This record gives sequence, structure tokens and C-alpha cells, in this order.
Amino acid sequence: MRHLGARITRIEPGRVHIVLPARPEVTQQHGYFHAGATTAVADSAGGYAAYTLFPENTEVLTVEYKINLLAPATGDHVEAVGTVLKAGRTLSVAQLEVFAVQADGARKLVANGQQTLIRVNGPER
Repeated sequence: MRHLGARITRIEPGRVHIVLPARPEVTQQHGYFHAGATTAVADSAGGYAAYTLFPENTEVLTVEYKINLLAPATGDHVEAVGTVLKAGRTLSVAQLEVFAVQADGARKLVANGQQTLIRVNGPER
């Protein structure tokens, strides 16, 4: 996320927001946010949202995710929101939403999806 320039802007149990500012390195040839960058922040938002509900000494890995790109993403930044729908002992499911946000604060849903995550034991310390 550091390489992309993304940052977490909100954390609460089962929900995380990540903002990715617009810059040439995360756009494609038409100036829209690249789908790879958009889905990377969505994946991380869902993963961290699940992680907020895990016990200490555990880690999170994505098992699978599916994203629908609903509209070209343009604006000041995109905001990915991961929300846990079901937190299980081993597998969790999160909803993924990505909004294109303009400088004036106008928001448009540009991608949505669903993700399955697995809880794994962390390294022994």
C-alpha cells in the first residue's frame, strides 16, 4: 500500500476505509484509476476489516475475491471500504466497495465485490 500511496483513514471493528490519491502512477492510458490499483486497495480494505475481528497472534490471507467494475474511476481519490459480513473461526466474508471521490466531496460507487478471507496462525514469538 505504501508503494501505491494508499493510507488507512478509518478503522473500526469489522470495517476499514483506505484512500488512494490520484496520481499518474495509479492511472491507465485514459487517465482513469487503473483496475489493478483499485482492486488492490479494495482487497486490503476487506482484509484489514476482517483482521480487526481476529484474535492476537493470527494473520489474514485472502482466499478469493470478485470485483465488479461499475464505472470508470476519476477524481481526487478513490476510497475503498471493506465491511465484514460474516466473521467465522476460520473463514470470513467481506463486502468491498470503491468510491471515486471528487475534490468537492461528491462520491460515486465505481466498484463493488465480495471477498473470502482465512485466519491463519501468526509466527511463533
